Amino acid sequence: MAVTELGQALRRWRDRVPPDAAGLPSGGHRRAAGLRREELALLAGISVDYVTRLEQGRAVNPSVQVVEALARALRLSGDERTYLFGLAALVPPGPDVVPGFITPSVQRLLGRLVDTAVAVSDAAMTLLLANPMYAALMGDPSVLRGFERNGVWRNFTGMATRVRHTPEERRDFEAGMVAELRATAARYPADRQLQSLIAELRTRSERFAELWDAGVVGRLAGSHKTIEHPQVGTLTLDCDLLRVEENDLHILVYSAEPGTEAAEKLRLISVLGTQSLVERS
Repeated sequence: MAVTELGQALRRWRDRVPPDAAGLPSGGHRRAAGLRREELALLAGISVDYVTRLEQGRAVNPSVQVVEALARALRLSGDERTYLFGLAALVPPGPDVVPGFITPSVQRLLGRLVDTAVAVSDAAMTLLLANPMYAALMGDPSVLRGFERNGVWRNFTGMATRVRHTPEERRDFEAGMVAELRATAARYPADRQLQSLIAELRTRSERFAELWDAGVVGRLAGSHKTIEHPQVGTLTLDCDLLRVEENDLHILVYSAEPGTEAAEKLRLISVLGTQSLVERS
């Protein structure tokens, strides 16, 4: 019965989310005003088949990460999120776990920044949500899975990136990321996924292990970012890091001063094509 109720709830919530509210195109022939299954799957970072099996009651054990991603994609309130976890026979992550919940108010704020590249990460720098403009600027993050969605992991394991650093900028950026992660680990010492991330990074990256053992502590700050875009070339943007202290979220906003070459290149990127909103799974 609980599984059936879970499927019914997912379908009901899916039907009430207008595609344009989630940053998706709303044109074309649609049988319902809400999200299609494939759109929910894209937003939550899971397969369409899995969404179908959940709605039909053929999948019975969604993970905490999947339920959290579905709650974000469906723009659930705090009470609705708690109810969804209960239907999945799970307990919502407690205060000892890095929060991954994006409140409806933050969702509305992001929905108004359609012409600005914006991404939301948790306190461990794991990507939760990226808007279409961010995907167009930085590359499609929907292909990233597991630790690949973590910014520290990507930077210390040599994954491809469009950001270009000078050697000095690279050193400062790496130290800042490790300092931020250490501070997060101190706030959430019981988060097993975070501890696993740190242990894997110490094994995979000598540079990370060196900085971690040095005990650097602090917070990442906003900076200028030089990005090499495959179609418009190189552009340097302001990258502001905004913090939602109550939910321990990071909002990265990329912008350019109006009238500059970088601003024109950003406009061109938005015309060339964007990627739909994506969420972590």
